[in-house]
Parts: sequence; C-alpha cells; structure tokens
Amino acid sequence: MELETLISKDLHPILRIQSTAIKALTDFLYEKGFSQMMPVMLSPITDPLCHSVYDAKISYLGQDLQLTKSMILHKQLALIHEGISKIYIMSPNVRLENENCETSGRHLIEFSQLDIEMKYAKKRDFMLLAEDMVVNAISKVKEKHPEELKNLGRELRVPEKPFKVYDSKNFTTSIRDEEKRLSQEATEPFWILNHEREFYDMEDKKIKDYYHNYDLIWPEGFGEALSGGEREFEFKEIIKKMQERDMHLKDYESYLKVAQKGLLKPSAGGGLGIERFVRYLTGKKHIKEISPFAKVPGQTFIF
Repeated sequence: MELETLISKDLHPILRIQSTAIKALTDFLYEKGFSQMMPVMLSPITDPLCHSVYDAKISYLGQDLQLTKSMILHKQLALIHEGISKIYIMSPNVRLENENCETSGRHLIEFSQLDIEMKYAKKRDFMLLAEDMVVNAISKVKEKHPEELKNLGRELRVPEKPFKVYDSKNFTTSIRDEEKRLSQEATEPFWILNHEREFYDMEDKKIKDYYHNYDLIWPEGFGEALSGGEREFEFKEIIKKMQERDMHLKDYESYLKVAQKGLLKPSAGGGLGIERFVRYLTGKKHIKEISPFAKVPGQTFIF
C-alpha cells in the first residue's frame, strides 16, 4: 500500500490540506496564549490506555523505556511549573494495536496527536476551545483548497457551534456501538460525555460513576476525533483508581511521588488525532490513504 500511496495523484492535494490544517490548529493555539512543548518519545512512564496493545519498549543501559502512547502524564507534569498554564505538543505516538483493528479504517500503530492541556480548566472550557479550533481549521481548509477538495470528490461543510452533546449513561447499548451508529447518522461533529476510562480521568466526588471526560466524534462514519477530560490530581484519588484497575503502582513510581507531594494541578485537555482529522477533511475511506508510510495494524510494512 505504501507504494500505491506514494504514486497516487491524490497524495499532493492531501498533503497540502494537511499542511493548512496543522498550521490552522497550531496558529489558533498560539494566538490563544498556548506554549508549544516538544514531544517525549521515550520514557519510563506513558499512558496505560483503557485497552490492551502489544508491548512497545526498549532497554537502554539497564533501564526499560516505553515508546510514548500519549503524553497525558507528561502534560500533567509540565503544568507543575508556576509560569506554564496552557501547552500543546505535536506528539508522535506508537500504539501496537491488535491486528483486528486492520479493517477499522481509522487505526495506525504510529500516528500524531495534537496534545493540549490547560491548567485549572474545566471540561466545558476545553470543549469550547476545541469547537472553536476545529471550526477554524475546517474553515481555513475549505477557503484555501476548493480545487483540491473538488479533485478529491470531497464536499466539506463547516460545522455549526455548539456541537451536539450525548451522555453515555443514556445509551442502551455499548458506547462503541452507539458511537458508530451516531457517527454514521450525523452530519456535524458531536460530543460523547461521561464514561469510565483511564485512572487520570476525573470522577465526580459527589456523583458516583460520573466522569468529567469527553470524546469528540466526526460525522459521516469517520468516528473518534479527540478524547480528553478533566484530570485527577489528588494522590489518594489516583492511587484508589489505579488499584481499582489492578495497575502495577511500581511502574508509575516517579509520577506517584510527584502526586504524593501535592504538586499536580487541576487541568483539562485532550488529544486530537491528526491523521484521523486529515482523513475526515479529505473524505478518504481508509486512513492508510492519507499517508505514504501508514502503518496499519496487522499489515506487513515495506518502508
């Protein structure tokens, strides 16, 4: 597939659209006072995820280092600094997904996220920011690339704000089944709120099993765009939720020491999948069509 994409007539317009989208996203955050942080690609700690993937780590001079699955823990740690309140990272991630993800159309084992975090923010603050950011980027792409979109056969519409919101507690089937159905039926992006996920997503202190998190979903069947939430920052809550998930506390010793000292701050944020965004913008059926070196789970890689 890599060679087919390399010689495809669609590659250049796709990359032009991708360039405009990334510039629009990062310009927007810069103008809002966010500071860019460089990515962490190897670390003793990384996102545990709420689903299993194959192990991705290396040994260096006797220390095990993991390839970054997401920068959530490092974003929290960066906000310890008194002068830093809003950050973003164009973060390369590696998730060695199960081969059954091959046909999903939206999974890669290496991909990029625009990772964002805001100190002392609530979920509504981040959701409003994300809506403005996404609408601005889509508007820029539609304005600057009418010919490219036409040649790709893509009729791109600029969404209206505010985006529709669904509470997952009202779903009658699984969240993934509902997400898929709603995405296929929708013509505008929408939010799904409130479902149990990783230990770092904040659970309401007064309402049991209510989580201050959110997923942004693309319409037309394109699926999940962004996931995020308000963060747990109190040591006792972090420990409790790690234990509930049968996590090995030793693996997060350095992070837990920081939390135990009370240094973590309240924050909210999320990660926007860049390749998934470009797939949505260009209307491609499979995410492998938007990158010449896409690594799809379960496939053999040439380059």
